[in-house]
Amino acid sequence: MAADQQNHILAFFTAMENQGGHIVRGRTRFPRLLLIGQSSVPLCVDALKAAIHEAKRGRDIQRYRDAWECIRIAAPSEPEAQWDEAWVTNTDRQNKMDTHRLETELKGYKNNLVKESIRIGHRDLGEHLESIGDLGGAIETYTKMRPDASTQYHILDVGKHVIGILLQRRDWPSVLANISKVVAGNADEDQKALQPYQKMVSGLAHLGSDKYYEAARCFLEVGDPLICQQHNDIASPNDVATYGGLTALASMDRAELQTRVLESSSFRNYLELEPHIRKAISMFVNGRYSACLSILESYRADYMLDIYLCQHVPLLFSQIRNKCIVQYFVPFSCVTLESMNAAFAKPGESLEAELVRMIKSGVLKARINTIDKLLVAVSTDPRTAMQTKGLETARKYEKEALERIRRMSLAAADLEVKGAAKKGLPSLGGSWMDENKRQAGAGDTAMT
Repeated sequence: MAADQQNHILAFFTAMENQGGHIVRGRTRFPRLLLIGQSSVPLCVDALKAAIHEAKRGRDIQRYRDAWECIRIAAPSEPEAQWDEAWVTNTDRQNKMDTHRLETELKGYKNNLVKESIRIGHRDLGEHLESIGDLGGAIETYTKMRPDASTQYHILDVGKHVIGILLQRRDWPSVLANISKVVAGNADEDQKALQPYQKMVSGLAHLGSDKYYEAARCFLEVGDPLICQQHNDIASPNDVATYGGLTALASMDRAELQTRVLESSSFRNYLELEPHIRKAISMFVNGRYSACLSILESYRADYMLDIYLCQHVPLLFSQIRNKCIVQYFVPFSCVTLESMNAAFAKPGESLEAELVRMIKSGVLKARINTIDKLLVAVSTDPRTAMQTKGLETARKYEKEALERIRRMSLAAADLEVKGAAKKGLPSLGGSWMDENKRQAGAGDTAMT
């Protein structure tokens, strides 16, 4: 009965995994389930149950403890809310036995001095430590594989293992540093095969570092979705479409969105997996800003359940909304606040406070006429701008001319400072030859 219940709970998530959905394989599967259980009220209990069973399919006791702490509060009457002491004891004992066995085997390999066996021993021990949740020990063990890596494939294998740990620890600068090392040592053909992996990892690192434009460029260049699917333990093709579309919409202008996103032959395959992203970008490019924001808002809850995207949703949506308001106002010199409220404000609310904030931050070049309830564009005087630029150019030219005259005067007065010759390094002129001859003659006289 318990097995049937487990299969029933995991059926939905397994179907999503088989279809390349947001729930993917590998160690990212558990944190995705746990995040859904912690964030979504309708899916809370089912997701936490799935997280419990997912943790017990593995060997990481801490993951089981984290999921159990959540479900015992959310659904204390569920069978999964009962602490499974027998499983914890058996798993802990088996983990210690396997760790000791692998360490003993590795010592034997080191005594035999066979580099390939030592490398495999470090890899097996690192994978075991990663599976039981000891990420610090795992990355240390993976790093020890490098001296015994004799081929380019071995070096790539080490890099991927290390990057996998760094992604779990959210160490974004180290991720970028290691992915650069992995790609730098490969031939052109290998780099093409590695491009989806490299761009996905780099995109996630830039996204985690709040560098949305760099992240968008990486996700837009991932390449073949079939190769991307092979790395769905990191991110699925659906994730690439979502991350790339949102970061591009937040950081790129209309021309770039048209050419690099909508007209991109490679990224079009990803947009087909998430048609609402393509529709939102098309709405923005075509000037239908309120429709664009409406589409994104309808999917905000889904984005908040993504382990990589959830922390960036408020900032991304804020930047996209600011862009929509600015672009809506660009063709006009004056717009009524009523029309702005109709386009962007919620029913019964005013946009005035948000406009004030945008004006103060310099995002929106305008001023608010509170008497007539108008938003008026602040136009710069072309003549004043031209005169200011001309005066600045004249000042730069005058400064450069004075510097040139000063250098010419110093050269004419022979006041240039010349570097003194280093001691012990005489010049190669005739004086050096004469000095050596005098020293040699003095030596002969002393001997006689």
